[in-house]
Amino acid sequence: MKKVYMSLAAFLMASAAIAQESSVTKTFWDDPINDPMMPVYAVSAMVFIVLVLVLAVALYMVRIVNILIEQSEKDKAAQEGRVYVPRPSFWGRLSQKLNDSVPVSQEEDIDLGHNFDGIRELDNHLPPWWKWLFYGTIGWGAVYLVVYHISASFPLSIGEYDREIALAHEQAEKRKASQPAVVIDENALKYTADAAIIAKGKSVFVGNNCGTCHRADGGGNTIGPNLTDEFWIHGGGIKNVFSTIKNGAVEKGMPAWGKSMSSEDVRNVAFYVMSLQGRKPANGKAPQGDKYIPEKEAVAVDSVKTQASL
Repeated sequence: MKKVYMSLAAFLMASAAIAQESSVTKTFWDDPINDPMMPVYAVSAMVFIVLVLVLAVALYMVRIVNILIEQSEKDKAAQEGRVYVPRPSFWGRLSQKLNDSVPVSQEEDIDLGHNFDGIRELDNHLPPWWKWLFYGTIGWGAVYLVVYHISASFPLSIGEYDREIALAHEQAEKRKASQPAVVIDENALKYTADAAIIAKGKSVFVGNNCGTCHRADGGGNTIGPNLTDEFWIHGGGIKNVFSTIKNGAVEKGMPAWGKSMSSEDVRNVAFYVMSLQGRKPANGKAPQGDKYIPEKEAVAVDSVKTQASL
């Protein structure tokens, strides 16, 4: 048997080494037949089945022995001329010991003489398992008092909470240090048709309740204005749009998204809003506010007025 065990151990070690050296990323269920651990699993399954069969046979043999013993006691009781009383089973004896219950035939010994509508009062004691559990809670309470309140070996709930909060703050600071926030200079901000920024802005616009008031296509609804035309309530252009998103307009129901969004997200949303200019969504809301003329057009208009006045 010693040689068999040594051979089996060497086989398992060799299979594990093959599994470690293999660079294949497939799992066992992708190709169980050719998996290097298949022999290990097969042997393990066979060992498990054998153990189950051995246990079943052992239980069956115990049952046979108990039957033979019971038959022998019956024959002995018949020879002695007495009534055979079967012994209680193991579970019966265990239940009797745990509950300390009095058999029905002996209830007269614990009758307190109180009878209420045919219900007798018996002097039964608490089950031992219940008393052991109660004593265990007392011991646990004493250990808890010493460990948590006297020696402070472990933190209380509030201490664990404070520790988790401090750890979360520390991890947040590390994330901020590794991913520094993008600084947006609002005064020098200029719009460019950057596809990456516009795509990020669209995802924030659609998923951050902006589309609820302005529609996902920017066409506007009963709450928010149309963002695709040339008319603006709080001024057009990238700087005004950025400022409106950041600071909001409480009187118009526009929240200050700069309090809950990063400057980079505000910039991205502003770029997306600017990219909607010129589109004509179906059932777009009527224009609101004043028509915005870009600065270069305003300069051209002023120069025309100056020349005309000359």
